[in-house]
Amino acid sequence: MAERVPIIQKILSANDQIAAENRARLDSRGIVAINLMSSPGAGKTELLLATIKAMHDRCPIGVIEGDVASRVDADKIAAAGVPVVQINTGGGCHLDAAMVRQALEALPLEEIDLIFIENVGNLICPVEFDLGQHYNVGLLSVPEGHDKPYKYPALFHSADAIIASKLDLLPYLDFDLDAFQELIRGLNPQAPILPLSAHTGAGLEAWLQWLEEKWMRERHATSR
Repeated sequence: MAERVPIIQKILSANDQIAAENRARLDSRGIVAINLMSSPGAGKTELLLATIKAMHDRCPIGVIEGDVASRVDADKIAAAGVPVVQINTGGGCHLDAAMVRQALEALPLEEIDLIFIENVGNLICPVEFDLGQHYNVGLLSVPEGHDKPYKYPALFHSADAIIASKLDLLPYLDFDLDAFQELIRGLNPQAPILPLSAHTGAGLEAWLQWLEEKWMRERHATSR
């Protein structure tokens, strides 16, 4: 047990080095990477599909799909006409920088301005591993309950934006949106909170505006 902390520190240090290399590679091409994190079934893929439909004509998009197994979500993204690479962790609860490095090798980076990394569905493990992304986005779906940030604060504390997804189900569930927003404000006063429904499109415009702002900001910074 005495070796546990030093070993974990070495793993994270090695991961951070590769993540820095990934970020530098993306920066050199003016590509912005967004890491999407949530529990399973929170609506990451549905949000991606809605985002691709709204933005693909003006912003070339690529996707890295992380799952324990299968390529169900990757097939949906591919059907939307976007280059996508599937990563199966084989039981692992998160992506790491080395996995993303391999995925970047398989993407046509010269044709992409914005990369979404759909992390493995998990509210704990993905937070610990830098992938080389520029921004973290945390999703919590309305069916999960407004108290989830009490139990999994790290994800919401580290996010650059927080989405309350599946907003169309709000009338049917005991989800207190005001209480959720107040709780998030206590954990992360800076991150915008974006309630939306990818299914109906309600609230989607605020998400698209946030994305475009970050995309343009990073592209301007890396072009100087």
